[in-house]
Amino acid sequence: MTTADTVFDQPGNPDRLRDHEQDARMIFWALLVAILIHLLVAFLLAAFSGFFTPALPAPEKPVELTFMDLSPASMASKNSAFIETDESKNAPEPKDKTFESNANSIGASELAAAGEMPLPSQAGKDRPLMDFESNPYSLDSKGAQTQQKPASQQKAAQPAAQPEPITAAEQFALLTQKSASALDAAAASSQAQSAYRRQKERTHIAGNITNRGISSVNALGTPLGRYQKIVADSIGSRWYTYVEQKRDLISIGTLRLGFIIDRSGRVKNLKVTENSSNESFASVCVQSVMEAHLPPIPAEVAQSLPPEGLEVEGLGFIIFPNG
Repeated sequence: MTTADTVFDQPGNPDRLRDHEQDARMIFWALLVAILIHLLVAFLLAAFSGFFTPALPAPEKPVELTFMDLSPASMASKNSAFIETDESKNAPEPKDKTFESNANSIGASELAAAGEMPLPSQAGKDRPLMDFESNPYSLDSKGAQTQQKPASQQKAAQPAAQPEPITAAEQFALLTQKSASALDAAAASSQAQSAYRRQKERTHIAGNITNRGISSVNALGTPLGRYQKIVADSIGSRWYTYVEQKRDLISIGTLRLGFIIDRSGRVKNLKVTENSSNESFASVCVQSVMEAHLPPIPAEVAQSLPPEGLEVEGLGFIIFPNG
């Protein structure tokens, strides 16, 4: 009879004990790796969900509009740079004729030179304009209501009634006069009949003018500059009126127009070159240009222009939010 030796594993068997410890370690590390992988996936999901999900827009505040059109610096022929000058501040002819204008101006800066452009340096708002001062807009006095006077004074007041609006012929004469005294008289007559001025808001400028004084540039008053001022005023006075009438329909933004003024003063080839507002605003701007009553281009001005007339590139109109 053969006796089979039966071997029973005992807890104290060293080889079996090592196998159990190895299996336990493997299970522990597997669990640890799984936990780390889950934590990493959760972190990535949280991070990328915030990246791809658009942020909630901030609650909009009610917007109050300030109506303002851009400086008529774009109203120039291709070979000149035009800047508007306050005619009440007309100065002697400047030595450096950097700009063309409706009146002479000598460059001065309120702050030390801080840039490279031939402009003054001054503090102000950061806006795409070049205004040296601030003032609200005022419209042509033609539509203003006259103040009623007592009956005893009405007869005496009649001879001093509002003068007739300046005609295209008178504007033409203003531009073609070569006598300084005649120009001054015509300008004073025009100003007495119209109180129009565009809205200005002092802007931040950094230029290279070193002469200290009230902000201004070196500009020479020329017949072309005076004609450009008439064009800008005629368009601007209508623009403010039409914007006020449709202020509830237009939105904040900028619009630019390009067109040609032929020698007879007619607007041709009008087109919108930029519009970040809406169609109502575009309609207002186009209407302001098309309905402007422009005098013929003076002969001495026409000589310096192409045969088709005065080309206006990028005439800008802009509406800013207040603040």
